[in-house]
Amino acid sequence: MNAIAIGVPASSKQRQPSRFELRFQSLFHSGKALIFPCDENGSVFLDLLSDKARANYLFARAVVGHEYANPVVLASD
Repeated sequence: MNAIAIGVPASSKQRQPSRFELRFQSLFHSGKALIFPCDENGSVFLDLLSDKARANYLFARAVVGHEYANPVVLASD
């Protein structure tokens, strides 16, 4: 599977650990997904994302139904 885990910087993970992830599965490439740390409601910590991760998150949200499926909240490992 080619999921891309896009998360918070290591220093931020220590401040606010996430037990959940928001997963955007590609509609065209099985095994490809964008994954972001979130809370149990699927809220992503935008202030803690890197600029690139934030851009990817906003892109994934914008193309739901075209490039990516509706996101799902999963418990992280």
